[in-house]
Amino acid sequence: MPTIWVIGDSTVEDNKPPFRGWGWAMPEYAAPGVTVRNHGLSGRSTRSFVNEGLFQPVLDGMQPGDLLLIQFGHNDEKDAPELHTDPDGSYCEFLSMYIAEAQARGTLPVLVTPVSRRFFIPGGEMLYTHGEYPAAMRRLAAEKQVPLVDLKLLSRNLYLSLGEEKTAELFVRLAPGENPDFPNGHDDKTHFNAEGARIICGLVAKSLREDERTRAWVKAE
Repeated sequence: MPTIWVIGDSTVEDNKPPFRGWGWAMPEYAAPGVTVRNHGLSGRSTRSFVNEGLFQPVLDGMQPGDLLLIQFGHNDEKDAPELHTDPDGSYCEFLSMYIAEAQARGTLPVLVTPVSRRFFIPGGEMLYTHGEYPAAMRRLAAEKQVPLVDLKLLSRNLYLSLGEEKTAELFVRLAPGENPDFPNGHDDKTHFNAEGARIICGLVAKSLREDERTRAWVKAE
């Protein structure tokens, strides 16, 4: 049975409700007979995911005919040495390693640019986030000739089309007293609720469907 493997950070992982990463919703979009294994984990970067041994179960499980979705960037930009990578150096080196290991096992790697955060500014525009990491990933995908899901662009365009208030409905927002983990409430600009995860995953699935190399792993529209 073919498998879609997903690796990444908190915006990808199954997570604890009300938080949901888009990888949690991937089984809803997978083609019949395709299994999803979501190994995304909060706080991880391209560097820490492999250095902590989190990639090893994926390496052990990948088979010919599988698909590997790779989304990192949110934590690569942090200063902590165990996380940080340089977009034009170590970031692409780690991504290249993931690509090579997948290809060595007959698995098709797919690079996924980091999903946008929601930072609106007056006038209905949005700040760009993630610095040079999305552009570096785009260049690497072209260089390695592997499929790319430009989730950074797709999610940003979605947010701009929805507007600030409608976009906020896709993210975790908690009133004071609603959740014991956030007694003073919470207005998250990075992490999705279940509905947001489904919608963002729909963008990923649509992009996979539009590429002849990857469409077999997702449901037809």
